[in-house]
Amino acid sequence: MPQQQYRPRSAFPSLSPLVSRLLAALLLVLAACIAIGASLLVFTPWGTGLAGGTSTTATPTVGSSSLSPTPRPTLAPVLTPRGSPPSLTAAEAMLLDADSDRILADINGEVPRPMASTTKIMTAVIALQIGNLDQEITVGADAVSEVRDNDGSNAGLQVGEQLTLRDLLYALLLPSGDDAAIAIADGLSGSTAKFVALMNLFALRLHLFQTHYANPDGLPAPGHYTTAFDLVRLAHYAMSIPLFAQIVGTRVYSVPATATHAAHVWTSTNELLSTYSGATGIKTGFTGEAGYCLVFSATRNGHHLIGVVLDTPGPEARFQDARRLLDWGFSLPLAPPGPSAPPSI
Repeated sequence: MPQQQYRPRSAFPSLSPLVSRLLAALLLVLAACIAIGASLLVFTPWGTGLAGGTSTTATPTVGSSSLSPTPRPTLAPVLTPRGSPPSLTAAEAMLLDADSDRILADINGEVPRPMASTTKIMTAVIALQIGNLDQEITVGADAVSEVRDNDGSNAGLQVGEQLTLRDLLYALLLPSGDDAAIAIADGLSGSTAKFVALMNLFALRLHLFQTHYANPDGLPAPGHYTTAFDLVRLAHYAMSIPLFAQIVGTRVYSVPATATHAAHVWTSTNELLSTYSGATGIKTGFTGEAGYCLVFSATRNGHHLIGVVLDTPGPEARFQDARRLLDWGFSLPLAPPGPSAPPSI
């Protein structure tokens, strides 16, 4: 039998050879068109724009942000020290620009020492953190004996009186009542020891690493100390609390008698409030160990300063030192902060 010759089969067996060749040619042309079109879409700006993309070769126009560097933020001028701070009688002093958080003057500002009744700044801060201002607190015997046994400053409270925490804060910060400090501590924490533990915890939270409290009123005690640096930072925080700022800026506060307490009139021990224009607070302090102390604040021409003087030799010396520091601070020139700017808190 003769061998059968192999013939390739057409892809279109039902079509004539001529028609099959025409269809194959059309498919080749179509494939070529698709390849060219894909190249246009992928590799040309016209194609990427047509496809909804962004051309990678777009030419920036004049004034485009791509032709100029990103502008840097403008730093507002701040009070800038020139020369040395004034001569003071205080062993420690600090002056802070509360607007820029920059230290303007630092005299032995990180030497730990007792701080007397400036302690009550922290006492008030803790009370405002954990207390209810309308809560009534009963004055205990230990609050009255604290004053009697230590000849401490007082708000004239009597055993058994019931006053709101709000009123007791005025009694604490204006006449610097040791009795008010103990009453607040007992009323909010159950004991002074528990309240003092909160004071020390909050000092750590505020990064006051050279501060430690042994009581809420500032009477001499082992392990009771701070620095001017820590105290000015605490005062800066306290003044951010509206009610605290309101209380320490008050010269006289009266409480009429009620069925639960006698009438009281409390006057601030901070004479700057009546003798220095723009004074806004804050707190005096004195013990034989700490000397005469003052934490002070003032506002003038839109600038806010907070300062501390510790261990001055007399009751008037602390106010004179504060006036000198404030006058010097407010007279400083304004300049943009730069590499040589004073440190900030």
